[in-house]
Amino acid sequence: MSMPPVCIDDIESYHTDTWRYYSDVTEAAHPDTRTRLLNAAAERIAAAPGGEISLRAVCDAAGVKMPTLYHFFGSKQGLLDAVIERGFDLYLAEKAAHESSGDPVQDIRDGWDAHVAFGIENPGFYTLMYGMVRPGHSPAAQDRPSRLLSALTHAAAREGRLIVDPEQAAAHILVANIGVTLRQIVLAAPDPQLSAAVREGAIAAITGTGKATSPASDRRAEIHRVLEHAAAHAEVLGAAETQLLIQWLRKLGSDG
Repeated sequence: MSMPPVCIDDIESYHTDTWRYYSDVTEAAHPDTRTRLLNAAAERIAAAPGGEISLRAVCDAAGVKMPTLYHFFGSKQGLLDAVIERGFDLYLAEKAAHESSGDPVQDIRDGWDAHVAFGIENPGFYTLMYGMVRPGHSPAAQDRPSRLLSALTHAAAREGRLIVDPEQAAAHILVANIGVTLRQIVLAAPDPQLSAAVREGAIAAITGTGKATSPASDRRAEIHRVLEHAAAHAEVLGAAETQLLIQWLRKLGSDG
């Protein structure tokens, strides 16, 4: 019985397809491949904030093929969600490296500066995390830093240092912080003076230490400035004496 003739082209095609298969499997199994894809996506977004992201360009930049991207992320939206998640992981890791000052208002101030610095240093991640707005949608990962900020405003409220609801205070700080950061990313120019001015204005608004607009509000603002100074330097009078002073100042501030 004679064997059918062997086609050299078929053998070459078989070996080519087999190589491609194992190449894709190897790429998908490599521990750095997912990270390379995430970094490539973030870089593409940073290069054209608000523009469309090409999956093929992401794959080319990461040195992988399209099937590898779909292996890790399933879809374009899956890739974007993963970039957002990783961005918040990096952001929170940086925040965790900073020790608390023990003063919630100072921690809010320090957190503002860390937020701005992260956005300027990581514009690709940041524009996805906070800049790509869809009505009625908020990335689930945004809740993590928001809860940390809320914890600080609630701590400040317990010390009697806020004139607004702590959740409103957290929202006030967050939206101002995002706006300042996005402006610096769009202009591609850090502006620490602007950031500091907006930061202090936002903190003054929630603590009642801002510029007064009438004699009555001037008296209240002065009381709150003393209250804020005492709370921020509790070691001067001692914890118990500071809390007693805060109670007296709050009563004076709310009296007529």
